[in-house]
Amino acid sequence: MFDVVLIANRGEIARRVIRTLRRLGVRSVAVHTHADRGAPHVREADLALPIDSYMDIEALMRACRQAGAQALHPGYGFLSESPSLSSACAAAEIAFVGPPAHAGALMGDKLRAKEAAAGAGVPTVPGYTEDEARAAGPSAYPLLVKAAAGGGGRGMRVVHDPGELDAALTAARREARAGFGDDRVFIERFLGRARHIEVQVIADAHGTVLHLGERECSLQRRHQKLVEESPSPVVSAELRAGLGAEAVALARAAGYVNAGTVEFIAAADDPSEHYFLEVNARLQVEHPVTEMVTGLDLVELQLRVAAGEPLGLRQQDIALRGHAVEARINAEDAGRGFLPASGRVLMLERPRGPGIRVDDALETGLIIDTAYDSLVAKVIAHGDDRAMALARLSGALRGLTVLGVTTTTGYLRGLLDDEAVRAGRLDTGLVERRGVPEAPMDDRGVASTAAMLMLAERAAAAGDGPFDRVDGWRAGGERAGSHWRLSVAGGPPVDVDLPASHAQAVTALADGRFAIEGRGEWRLARDGDAVWIGHGGWTWAVRRAPAVEDDAAVADGDLRAPMPGQVLAVHAAPGDRVRSGDPVVVLESMKMELVLAAPVDGEVSEVTVAVGDQVALDQPLARVVGDQVALDQPLARVVDQTAIRQPPESVVGE
Repeated sequence: MFDVVLIANRGEIARRVIRTLRRLGVRSVAVHTHADRGAPHVREADLALPIDSYMDIEALMRACRQAGAQALHPGYGFLSESPSLSSACAAAEIAFVGPPAHAGALMGDKLRAKEAAAGAGVPTVPGYTEDEARAAGPSAYPLLVKAAAGGGGRGMRVVHDPGELDAALTAARREARAGFGDDRVFIERFLGRARHIEVQVIADAHGTVLHLGERECSLQRRHQKLVEESPSPVVSAELRAGLGAEAVALARAAGYVNAGTVEFIAAADDPSEHYFLEVNARLQVEHPVTEMVTGLDLVELQLRVAAGEPLGLRQQDIALRGHAVEARINAEDAGRGFLPASGRVLMLERPRGPGIRVDDALETGLIIDTAYDSLVAKVIAHGDDRAMALARLSGALRGLTVLGVTTTTGYLRGLLDDEAVRAGRLDTGLVERRGVPEAPMDDRGVASTAAMLMLAERAAAAGDGPFDRVDGWRAGGERAGSHWRLSVAGGPPVDVDLPASHAQAVTALADGRFAIEGRGEWRLARDGDAVWIGHGGWTWAVRRAPAVEDDAAVADGDLRAPMPGQVLAVHAAPGDRVRSGDPVVVLESMKMELVLAAPVDGEVSEVTVAVGDQVALDQPLARVVGDQVALDQPLARVVDQTAIRQPPESVVGE
């Protein structure tokens, strides 16, 4: 075993690797950019070294030499599947905790990997040349255009009829070139209702190749996995053995060593009809579900294989016990089209209980921005069977509180409660068909609840003086608790009339925790003029809205950033007349281009940003002095939302 290992990654995967290294008594070395200098993985490592970019191979090699590292663990995302990094490690006589360069290069090229699979006897999806696809009739469609060097849904387009083919090829090539520096694409048959099933493999340098069962990863949105489980609810023992044998055969044929995942696409109703999809030549984000059902530490196995040790296991030694399900928690706002979210973590509470595991890099005070992938945590639950695992995971999500930044926790709770999900009737299109369910409260309910909690907070902090009363008028004319004008998540103002006596229904507990009679425990945290409240995995940001005299007035339409990002264009200047819907500011963030339009007819009175500026969530960008309008107009409208490109440093990338 090694004495010193450098982790060429950040966030929860860096912490995950550090945990195993600490258990094995191996010294851990973290690297970090300037923005990550105070991150949890930096403090937890035995040594931390600064670098300018996680993508800089030479900087990583210098850090290895400086730390005396004998091995480098790439985690996932970034350079984890880079043959160049593997080759650089080999040249520097540093063990790469992953496949050898030749195997990584083979599996990282989807066209070559597909050829290798066919040669190993693994069924592959029927493919078409461009000329064949153009000549094919409508009955051959839909088809799928895929990037040869890509992953994570980038460089991928579904083509429903021959007339869409050329545009899809152009778009896929453009996206593949921007994301991977390689614009090669290929065309396959598209399976409409399909499952995504993958097999975990581990191979040593002594000829042993094992499979560790399968994972069901069909709950996806835009080809990004949301929930994963092991075993699949529809894979029989016989099919499991067959899938495992195919995965092992491909790994052997490719000369694969270390951990990897062979992915299959399968018919939703009959998974015995399945085809090779791709190989992920690294550890997967969802590896914890395999660890929980096998009892194995995949990071430890990776390290031992990289150190030249034999696995010391046989296929018959691998047994699946119970069921495990993982939910990925992303800093995204499901209610606003899954826009990336950012902010400072004001309050953090992790769930606890039997069979519950949380992998994250969160802590109170941590700044979450959009410089990296939006994955911030994984909640995993294990149970004796699938029903128990799902119930435990749902309960764990109810117990996860992250105030200060919007996450997908509440959305995932709703997804787990879906009847089809509970029954295991899964396919890769289920999430998109299902849509985003409404939150458990509308804006008025959120505003009323926030007012109750703030009133109880005020009452708990009140003293005995005449100006500390919570049931009467204050010296400036504001009656404590009587009337509130609040805005939920930047939406239109909501008026709440709340008698101070409502505070009696709320009991202040401690550390921002409150109990509302008949409604359980709630959390509250303040961030400047914003108040965050949370309950059952759902969170909301609430702000005071300006007071008005009546419900129709001259409105000042503030355009605020719906997510952090960079200003791409400014289409109006102070003094310009605009109509409702006219574009004013265009933002770019996390693969998305958003056009912010004037919410009302009127005149632009102020523009506070310029092209190239970085903006924060909810930052004012411009103001439109409107004509006579109803005050229930939104402050700004997003009129277009277009995927544009992959940011240069994505952590997950799958």
